[in-house]
Amino acid sequence: MNFESDAFISYAHLDNVELIEGQKGWVTNLHRALEVRVAQLLGKQPQIWRDPKLTGNDRFAETLVEKLAHVAVLITVVSPRYVKSDWALKELDAFSQAAQGQGGLRCEDKLRIFKVLKTPVPIDKHPEELQSVLGYEFFKTDPDSGRIRELNEIFGPEAQRDFWLKLDDLAHDICNLLEKLDHPEALLTSQATGQGVFLAETTSDLSEQRDTLRRDLHEHGYLVYPMRPLPHEASELRAAVSDDLGKSRLSVMLVGKNQSSVPEGSKESLLEIQNQLTIERAGRGEFSRLLWIPPGLQVEDERQLQFIERLRMDPGMMASADLLETFFEDLRTVIRDKLKRPPEPEPAAAGHGPVPQVDAAGHKSLYIIHDERDSEAGSELAGHLFDHFEVMHSVFEGDEAELREYHDENLRLCDGVLIFYGSTNELWVRRKLREIQKAPGYGRTKPAPVVGIVLAPPRSAEKERFLTHDAMVMPQFEGFDANLLQGFISRLKA
Repeated sequence: MNFESDAFISYAHLDNVELIEGQKGWVTNLHRALEVRVAQLLGKQPQIWRDPKLTGNDRFAETLVEKLAHVAVLITVVSPRYVKSDWALKELDAFSQAAQGQGGLRCEDKLRIFKVLKTPVPIDKHPEELQSVLGYEFFKTDPDSGRIRELNEIFGPEAQRDFWLKLDDLAHDICNLLEKLDHPEALLTSQATGQGVFLAETTSDLSEQRDTLRRDLHEHGYLVYPMRPLPHEASELRAAVSDDLGKSRLSVMLVGKNQSSVPEGSKESLLEIQNQLTIERAGRGEFSRLLWIPPGLQVEDERQLQFIERLRMDPGMMASADLLETFFEDLRTVIRDKLKRPPEPEPAAAGHGPVPQVDAAGHKSLYIIHDERDSEAGSELAGHLFDHFEVMHSVFEGDEAELREYHDENLRLCDGVLIFYGSTNELWVRRKLREIQKAPGYGRTKPAPVVGIVLAPPRSAEKERFLTHDAMVMPQFEGFDANLLQGFISRLKA
C-alpha cells in the first residue's frame, strides 16, 4: 500500500473559528501539534494536511476525492457541527470508499480512521462509519456542574496539559498504524502473540488513570482491548467483551466511587458484567486478573458500595484475582510484573500434587505474614517457632516488584502460613486469607497450606469477635504462649 500522504484531517469550518480574535483556531492548533509530535515519534516529517476550503458555497471537488484515495489514515474532528456537515461527511465517505480498494479500512485490529471528539455528540448521532471507532476525548466534564470544557489553552494550564496528554496518545497510535502500513510483513495478531490486555471500561472519575495505563501498555507493545466502543445492549456487550478477553492474557479493572451505567436489557452494571466475564475467562487458565480501588476511596452510591464490599469480602468473586488498594504507581508496577511472568495456569484441584517438601533437617516451611508496624513482634514470633520450622516472614525493603515476587513465591512453596493480626484490621486479615486461597493461581502445586491466625495485642472488640472457617484462630493477647499454638504446630508437623 503506497500512500502519497500520511493523514488527512476532516473537520467542520465552524470548529476552527478562533474563540479569541487574533489567536489560531482549535483545528489549526491540533494540526500543528500533530505534525510536530508525529515527526518526533517517526523520526521524519509526516505529510498531514487538511482542506481549508470548507465554506458552504464550495463544490466538493473531484481533485479532493482523488487525493483522499492516496491517504493512509483519516482524522475526523467530531462535533455537533461535524455530524451535520455535508462536506465533512462526503470526505468520510470518499476515504471509506477508497480504502476498500486498498486492502480495507482495517489494519490488524486497528481502523484507519481516528476519531477526535472535540465536543460530545451522542454515539447514535455519529456517522455509521464512526460508531465502532474509539474516540479521543479532547474535553473534560466538570464533576460538580456537569458542564463540558474543551481542552483549550484559554481554559487554563490544566486544560492545556490535558490537551497535550491526549494529543500524545493520538500521535502514538497514528505512528503505530503508519509503521504497520509501511511494514505489513511485520504484522502480528494478538491471538498469535498472546500479548493482549483487557483494560475494562470504567467510570469517569478514573478515566485519567485508565488513559495512563492504556498509554503505558501501548508504549510497551501490548494490544489493549476493547479497541472499539462497547455495545449498549447487554447480550451484544457480553459477546464483545468475551471476544476481547479471549485475545488477552491479563485483565485490569479500575473501580471508583461512581456506579457504572447499566446496559440495555440488564440489571447488572457495566463493571459487574465485565468482572463476571473476567472470572469466567480466568477459569479457562492462562489468564490473570487485577482489580484496583484507590486508597481511601469515599463512596456514597449504595449500590457501588455493595459491589466494592463484595469484591473485598467474597472469596468466590475474587478467586484467581489480585485486589489492590494502594497507590496508582504501585498498580503500574504490579501490571508490569504480571506481564513479565508466564500466563497463570488453570488452578489445580486442592489436595493434588507432590508431597510437601522439607528442608535438609526435616523441617516444614512456615511463612509468617505481618504488617510493617508489627515487624518487631513478627520477628519475635518467628524466633519462637524456628526450632520447629524453617521460618520466613514478611519483608518491606526493596522495590514493589521484588517484594511481591518474594510474597508470591512463599505462598507457592510454604507448608504453613501464620497471619499476625496485631496493629492492622480485619479487612487486611481477610485479604491475606484470599491471597492464600489464590496460591494455585501463582503456580502452587502442593496441597493447601495449614493456615493459622494469631490474635495479638492490642486487644479490641473487633479481634475478640473475629471468626473464620479458613484458618485456626489463636488468641495471644497476654504475650507469647507456646501452648496456645500447639494445635497449629502439631497439625503442620503431621
